[in-house]
Amino acid sequence: MSISNKKKSLVLKIALFATGFSGIVAEYVLSTLASYFIGNAILQFTLIVSIMLFSMGLGSRISKVFNTNIVFYFVIAELLLSLLVSFSAIASYIIYGYTNNSWIIIYLLSIAIGLLIGLEIPFATRINESYEELRLNISNILEKDYYGSLLGGLFFAFVGLPYLGLTYTPFVLGLVNLVVSFWLFYVLKSHISQKLQRILWISYISVFLVVLVGLIYAKPLVLFGEQAKYKDKIVFSEQTKYQKIVITQWSDWFSLYINGNQQLSTFDEYLYHEPMVHTTLGLTASKKNILILGGGDGCIARELLQYNDIESITLVDLDPKMIDLGKSNPIFTSINKNALNHAKVTTITADAFTFLEKSKATYDVILVDLPDPNNVDLNKLYTKEFYRICYNHLAPEGTFITQSGSPYYATKAFYCIDKTLTSAGFYTLPIHNQVLTLGEWGWILAKKTPLYKEDLEMIDLQNLQLTWLNKETLSGIASFGKPLTDTTDIKINTIFEPTLYVYYKQGNWDLY
Repeated sequence: MSISNKKKSLVLKIALFATGFSGIVAEYVLSTLASYFIGNAILQFTLIVSIMLFSMGLGSRISKVFNTNIVFYFVIAELLLSLLVSFSAIASYIIYGYTNNSWIIIYLLSIAIGLLIGLEIPFATRINESYEELRLNISNILEKDYYGSLLGGLFFAFVGLPYLGLTYTPFVLGLVNLVVSFWLFYVLKSHISQKLQRILWISYISVFLVVLVGLIYAKPLVLFGEQAKYKDKIVFSEQTKYQKIVITQWSDWFSLYINGNQQLSTFDEYLYHEPMVHTTLGLTASKKNILILGGGDGCIARELLQYNDIESITLVDLDPKMIDLGKSNPIFTSINKNALNHAKVTTITADAFTFLEKSKATYDVILVDLPDPNNVDLNKLYTKEFYRICYNHLAPEGTFITQSGSPYYATKAFYCIDKTLTSAGFYTLPIHNQVLTLGEWGWILAKKTPLYKEDLEMIDLQNLQLTWLNKETLSGIASFGKPLTDTTDIKINTIFEPTLYVYYKQGNWDLY
């Protein structure tokens, strides 16, 4: 084999390495977008990866149609792949802003990218057969593609998502693929006619300019797509390693959204936080050590700091950015009265489940303020196993509470949480309140000893600075009408039988 042929073969393998790199990251980008826009991360990752693998097989089959100009078509496939990968996130965000059918563009992109990758591998093998015998050709081509996939996965997990986000990661991939494919074109141009070379030169210049313009305007384009989805002006938007955080403003009021779901509004957050905190503390005689799971906005901590007998408050939140917002963003420090910077408050970045598994501490009060269980990942924080761990960390006379979604919009999910807590050994008492921006919302109070509605009426609210909660409301928040659906056969939610998120999805959220 001549040196020239070795160089051609090497560049071809590097191109396949880049294809594997960009292809696997494109899978993860689209899977992550699907989990944010549609929900249910495990299902979306499963579907996207399966669709792309199927499409790769389909692309390999289609490659048999091409008998001539294989190098030209290989380069064209690389160019198209660079374009699709680069604009995958932007296209998804823009479609998401104007329709509830964003899944269509995500799945179509998965099919298109899979087809192109499926075309490239057979093309590369056929080109490389001139430079290597079959035994080496097949193994070397596939090897480089698989190695690129490994590096791509590591890049997405440790660099792309946490540092570049879903806005810029696709453009980095597109540019890498574009540069490598241009190198391949330059080295193999002797296999392409002059006429087709001119087409490719024009194509490369055009694609490079389009990708460059897309990179420069990526953030405003994503913001444009996002803004169309929210009725109020977006004043903060950031994709973290764990979630998409958006803050919107209307008049003097701000709303927090995580993965498109509203978490609170400064307009009426007290209608949520006051019932949650002061019923729990009012039912607890000794309240020295408090644990908050979630609650990175700091509003629960604010309410807790009204109790002078509290000695320590530990707040555990998975996303360090959410804690940072609660500590330093003026919107949150204003509403939480700088609670997360108080000497009694300790913030910890960790998964709530893992934190409690490793902790040896006992708490007088545990308040769980986590997002709704709309996917399998969050579902584990509403399981019998998790509640049993909480039970073991709760003092004998302590009180536990968890936000439990809406007894109206997701009736079965609400009562599933109640039943699951009971199965973990707790005595429970459901409560609810009308939160203007969220609708009818509920919580489940729980203790290791029997709990009755009359206990709420004994709570002393004197010396507390409250906006809404009073003695009259305490007697009503534990009263419910008939469930809006049959709850007699509600199942217990466990890690191995995750039923809660299914109940949640079956809720009448269209009325929300």
